[in-house]
Formats: sequence, C-alpha cells, structure tokens
Amino acid sequence: MDARTATIPSAAAAAAAISSTATKENKPKPCCVCKEEKSKRDECMLFSNAKDPVADCKSFIEQYRSCMSGFGYQV
Repeated sequence: MDARTATIPSAAAAAAAISSTATKENKPKPCCVCKEEKSKRDECMLFSNAKDPVADCKSFIEQYRSCMSGFGYQV
C-alpha cells in the first residue's frame, strides 16, 4: 500500500502541472479582457476633479481588479 500511496501524489502533481500549463496557454492577454471596466476606471481617474482620484474612483478600480482576477491576473 505504501507504494500505491507514493504514486498517487506524484500522479496528482503531474496532472496539476499539466493543467496549469494548459491554463497558461489558453489564458487571454491582459489587454484583451475587462475592456469596459478598464475604460470606466481610466475615464474616472483622468477626469476626476477630486483631490484624491484614487479614493473617488475606488469602486471602478475594485471592479477592474475583480474582473482581472477572474482571468487569473493580479493587479
């Protein structure tokens, strides 16, 4: 039983490695996703009249981050 137990984690690790490689190959470019959220965020940041545009546009920034994280990107 010890031999079987030792091979199962190895097979699982190999499957995980193959899965992560396939995911990276199929992952869209960051410029091609979340275009609407990015546009809203950028527009808010550029045209905000607040002293602190980051605080003023926080909801748009969070929406963009949430969208990007859905595609596996950390912004």
